[in-house]
Amino acid sequence: MILDKKLNSKKDFWKSTFPKLHIEDDQFIKREVNFQVPQDFSILLKAKIKKEGYFQIDPPNWETTNIPQMAETVSEMVKLGFPPPMAFLFDEFWLIFRKLNNIAVSVLGEGYLRLPDFWAWHVDPQKQQSGWKPHRDKSFKSLNPDGSPRSITFWIPLSISTPLNGCMYIVPANKDRTYGTENDAKWDFDLPSIRALPAAAGTIFCWNQAVLHWGSQCSESEKIPRISIAFEFQSGDVEPYNQPVTDPQTIPTFDFRLKLIAKQILQYQHMYPLSDNLKAFAHTILKSDS
Repeated sequence: MILDKKLNSKKDFWKSTFPKLHIEDDQFIKREVNFQVPQDFSILLKAKIKKEGYFQIDPPNWETTNIPQMAETVSEMVKLGFPPPMAFLFDEFWLIFRKLNNIAVSVLGEGYLRLPDFWAWHVDPQKQQSGWKPHRDKSFKSLNPDGSPRSITFWIPLSISTPLNGCMYIVPANKDRTYGTENDAKWDFDLPSIRALPAAAGTIFCWNQAVLHWGSQCSESEKIPRISIAFEFQSGDVEPYNQPVTDPQTIPTFDFRLKLIAKQILQYQHMYPLSDNLKAFAHTILKSDS
């Protein structure tokens, strides 16, 4: 099925258009190994996200995960007119988050689940673009009574991320007076508490879904776009925040990925401009039997 030259649901089309990447390649998938997390580091991460609402880890040795190639893929997607989250049709964009399994277990515990909530960004300073506006992913209801998270977001810049090209900004939880309360829709914090999060490509960010954050407005003086990806996960001990939740160690089939991407396009249209053609494509995919 082809809606136009750019919106195509055939696996062969995507494999031929991006031949350096993989789709349902079992041998490639088996090569990827999850990061190991020492117990003392696991305890530190859990304490940080409970106190400040987030943590960041300097770029690890990603081994077979080719961060520059993933960034190039998102850039090429945009150049060809595809929405950035179409990059999740490829194995690489699922495996990078699967590698974080032991980090997720440190925060959410065993049996955590992958939410059908993810995105990819290409924030171009030359087009005066910015990241998503200030928001809390899921508000105070995503916290346990002790302040630990029931759900988290992993966010990974695939390119350098700076205040000039739309880096992330955050209000640390312990500096946010309405954080974790029923009044968290009313922001109350001191401006100096706002923290910029510039980072090298491949840095790992993780925040709980009650913390206030946003992507900054770019400067036209910058040339390098901010390219990044994110995925959300939740504890297996609470009711799903969104459906369908899936096993984070299982890589979805191509057809299922396509449906999940269509779901993202529709559910994030309040954050991302959505053309009539793209909306029609997403609805058609979700109604299909594949």
